[in-house]
Amino acid sequence: MPAENLRWETLQALKNSPKGSITFDPYWSERGEAVSDEVKDDNSETDVSEASSPATLPAMSLLSPKAMETAGHIIRFEEEHREKAKMALRLRQETQEKLVAAAASSESEQLKRFEEFMELKQRQEYQSMRDMMERETKESIGRQEKLKEEQRHRIKILNLRVRELEQQRLREEELERQRQVEGRERLRSLNTIQGEILQLNQLLEPSTLNKTELPAGSLSSYSTRGNQLCSQVSEVVRKTAEGEFPSVEDMTVAERALHEMRALIRLMQEEVVKVQEKKKKDREEEEAQRKIEFSVFWCKPLHAKRLPTGLQNSAEDSTVKWSKELQHSAAQCVQAFEHLNSPKDAQTKKLKLELQKAATIPVSQISSNSGSQLREIFDKIDKLLSGRAVVSGGKSVSTSQHPQGLDFVSYKLAEKFVKQGEEEVASHHEAAFPIAVVASGVWELHPRVGELILAHLHKKCPYSVPHYPPMKEGTPVEEYQRILGYRVDDSGVEGQDSFLKRMSGMIRLYAAMIQLRWPYSSRQGSVPHGLNHGWRWLAQMLNMEPLADITATLLFDFLEVCGNALMKQYQGQFWKLILLLKEEYFPRIEAVTSSGQMGSVIRLKQFLEVRDQPPMLWQFWWLLSTLVRVSKTQMNRCLN
Repeated sequence: MPAENLRWETLQALKNSPKGSITFDPYWSERGEAVSDEVKDDNSETDVSEASSPATLPAMSLLSPKAMETAGHIIRFEEEHREKAKMALRLRQETQEKLVAAAASSESEQLKRFEEFMELKQRQEYQSMRDMMERETKESIGRQEKLKEEQRHRIKILNLRVRELEQQRLREEELERQRQVEGRERLRSLNTIQGEILQLNQLLEPSTLNKTELPAGSLSSYSTRGNQLCSQVSEVVRKTAEGEFPSVEDMTVAERALHEMRALIRLMQEEVVKVQEKKKKDREEEEAQRKIEFSVFWCKPLHAKRLPTGLQNSAEDSTVKWSKELQHSAAQCVQAFEHLNSPKDAQTKKLKLELQKAATIPVSQISSNSGSQLREIFDKIDKLLSGRAVVSGGKSVSTSQHPQGLDFVSYKLAEKFVKQGEEEVASHHEAAFPIAVVASGVWELHPRVGELILAHLHKKCPYSVPHYPPMKEGTPVEEYQRILGYRVDDSGVEGQDSFLKRMSGMIRLYAAMIQLRWPYSSRQGSVPHGLNHGWRWLAQMLNMEPLADITATLLFDFLEVCGNALMKQYQGQFWKLILLLKEEYFPRIEAVTSSGQMGSVIRLKQFLEVRDQPPMLWQFWWLLSTLVRVSKTQMNRCLN
């Protein structure tokens, strides 16, 4: 065995040696060929197959057993080696086939992924395209819907415009119909106004006025003004002759002309009544004068006539009735502008405020320092009352802008004049005269305002009537104090000093108005509310029981303002009244006045004492003139 192992090691060494790389041919002996040292390629499968399959087998040769065994081992080794090579080749082929299969499978999977990716990309592109198409479709549909909506909106607007135009046409037709109706109504009213003005103007004809015994100047002024008013209305009527209806402004002019014509007639009638009353009064005074002359002739004392023992507690019935008529007229005026006074729309409310400012602001600008501005203020007020436009607060306003504008302005203007009396005149006594002269001028041109001034004055100061309102049963104390002229509010009744100050201001304004006349007036005649009313007021005051603190204050204020004018007008009669006041009435005032209320009494006493001397001088000359007249009268009777 060792030797056999050595042989195998030798063979292995020879195999590994380059020189030992020979090919063993087990069939060499059969072919009778020698062993060749030629080295052949072990890896050539073709050579092995050729060697294993000889073309012709030679004749069999006998070998040793050892050689046969070696040859058998070699053959088995080669077969094993061949099987291993086949197995390795088969494994390699399988491995290659697996690798090829794996590569094919991987490529197939990659191809699938690629195809899936391409398919996904195609789907995404398709989806994107479809989304884009859907979006564009939606946008197109949206644009179409928007266009349809705009079209519907335009159609709706057009329909609305068509309806509005139709409604406007119907409104215009209705307005035109209403305008025609109102125009015809205004035309009928204008004809009525013209007829009434012409009838009233006949009362102002010279032939008619001559029967009234009025002064020639008054007759001419009434007739001229009446013709002017008729011309104004005729001018308006002339416009309608051309086929046009009179406008609201035309009707305002015509109504204002009618109102002024009525006021002119009323003023003429009042003047006629005044002339008649004056004549009657003159006759009564002449009769009383004759009686006094005979009394003096028989040496009776000058002031033998005394005040009656019991004086009146209220004014004369006629005076109270006159005051009530003024209050009733003022209440009717308020009702006449009720719609304007309580406006429901903003435009009327704005017009009301503008008219109120235009009426009250000029009056509030009157003061003792107004000077040359008085004429400008008067002209502005006159324009406003005449229906012409005036500028107030930078805006143009006129009473013709509202049918109730004239009544509203007249009422507010009169109210403002009286308010200036109780405020401005009460604080500055000298302001009574400029305010009064403007009020008198307005009163002369617009008598309606004068009546309203008296109505406001009598309401706020009943002592200007003069009237001491009695307290009726069931009347609350606060309400009665309001009737007496006191201001009553939540804080209570105003103090006596404040009350007397306001009453004093209003009496001073009244005393100034009855003696002043607007200096630039073109009319002839006396003051609209003249000194005869002041004489009546003073006489009635002395016929009424005095009131503590009030009577002395009012008499002092009244006489201080217009005492001089009354003296010039009534001369001797005035001095007799002053003597009566001092000797008979003043003790009564002192009797009802307490010690804490003597201020006004002392002022009145000092006023009467300062003016005591002129009556005594007048008495002397009056006695002489009376004796001469009486002597002449008796002489004439004797001669007759």
